[in-house]
Amino acid sequence: MSYVGPDFEPPQPRRSRRGPLTVALAALVPGALLGWLVYETVGGPGDKGGSGQATVRSSPPSAPTDDGKQPSASPTPTPTASPTSAPAPASGPLKGKVVVIDPGHNPENFQHPSEINRKVNIGTNWKECDTTGTSTNDGYTEAEFTLDVAHRMRTLLEEQGATVKLTQDRDRPYGPCVDERARIGNGAKADAVVSVHADGSAAGNRGFHVILPGAVHAGAADTRAIVGPSRDLGERVAGRFVAVTGSAPSNYVGDGSGLVTRKDLGGLNLSTVPKVFIECGNMRDSKDAALLTSGAWRQKAAQGISEGIVSFLRG
Repeated sequence: MSYVGPDFEPPQPRRSRRGPLTVALAALVPGALLGWLVYETVGGPGDKGGSGQATVRSSPPSAPTDDGKQPSASPTPTPTASPTSAPAPASGPLKGKVVVIDPGHNPENFQHPSEINRKVNIGTNWKECDTTGTSTNDGYTEAEFTLDVAHRMRTLLEEQGATVKLTQDRDRPYGPCVDERARIGNGAKADAVVSVHADGSAAGNRGFHVILPGAVHAGAADTRAIVGPSRDLGERVAGRFVAVTGSAPSNYVGDGSGLVTRKDLGGLNLSTVPKVFIECGNMRDSKDAALLTSGAWRQKAAQGISEGIVSFLRG
């Protein structure tokens, strides 16, 4: 862009005498420069993109093997790091802490009825390996919801320096069974485990609730050592969930406290590390469903749960 104003006087052209050689060079230079630019743009022999930026191609989405009734959209693939790069060491206030997130159910469970109906021992009794989970009236499944929230939580917690593991992440055709879900947290020596769910109660029943383990000592189940720390974890998760999402505690269980104690869940009974479940809302109520199907609200849910975990781990 040129600018001519009171403080700008364009230079006056000067005449120069050019010999034949000068004229020939002047004619050749633009052509050579144009040829070089074309070469660099298209790429020389053996080159797959020239010296400019390489084209990034997305790898195809992975096969759905996640948690719930129906497969949800595959997350955007993460570009593979170069062989020479190494992952940066975790840093932050949760460095050295291990968090296990347990996204409820599996989208392929409905294709494996015999496997998920197989009974497993949960200490107090025998229960089905897993269930298909619930869904909204419009077909948005609990499993789609739980894995989406789990991914958002993983990002937030890793930013705080935590090591985060999921009990499943589209890497198996069904399950895992409730007893294996507990073993995953135990084997990781997790500092905290949260199982993410959404309820399937009657319309008009609204709000979230956090499920705490009761004191169980039967068979392979012994929760006595984790009852106290699990309640602390659950109270902090419930408190931050209210603060961040604005959701109210359940109006149909928990007497308005948002906290429920149960002794019939294998994922809690068989845990040896602090663990809670959270039912983030009721998928069968239209008002709750409007929240659960909103990506913006799911981000708030993930943030609220994660802040509760951070508060628990930092004391």
